[in-house]
Amino acid sequence: MKKNILLCGVGGQGTVLASKLIASAAMAMNQPVRSAETIGMAQRGGSVTSHVRIGEDIFSPLIPEGTADIIMAFEPGEAVRNLKYLKKEGVVVVNSIPVKPVTESLKDTGYDGKKEIEYLEKKCRKVIVVDAMDMCRELGSAKFFNVAILGVAVGTGETGLEIEPVEKEIRDRVPERFADVNIDAFRKGLKLGQRSSKR
Repeated sequence: MKKNILLCGVGGQGTVLASKLIASAAMAMNQPVRSAETIGMAQRGGSVTSHVRIGEDIFSPLIPEGTADIIMAFEPGEAVRNLKYLKKEGVVVVNSIPVKPVTESLKDTGYDGKKEIEYLEKKCRKVIVVDAMDMCRELGSAKFFNVAILGVAVGTGETGLEIEPVEKEIRDRVPERFADVNIDAFRKGLKLGQRSSKR
């Protein structure tokens, strides 16, 4: 197996945890993994990009442009910013809810993520748009979206990950009192990803 998975969002969305779950689940499947994060003022809502590369003969943790099998985008503007990494037949899973930058609060630019979603749908073979608020409403908090979007990505089959090792890593890495709700979030996303892969 050889997979390049890119995750992008802004600080506080749980991008790094999702990348660690991917990497550890792949290692549990006896796959070599290399990963790296690029974080720009993450605590202030800056860009966060995580590269996860799975498989043999991978010598750099950074994904070369045009080779990512899947982009998991926690924010539509970040999806567009990182689109150069996606391979021609790759898949984008993107949150439709934008995180407005500080400049938006100072001057109303009208940013709502809709143009970015339209751009992605024009440029990409397959785009799965996920509403984080809607998906996580039953779970009680949008904070579980990072695990839900991971479920969507795994459900598409593009990550090459098996369900059982991912669920084990979730139980091992999140606080025990939140384990069950995170598993619920993952499975909810998984179903959406599986349905999308059949279209």
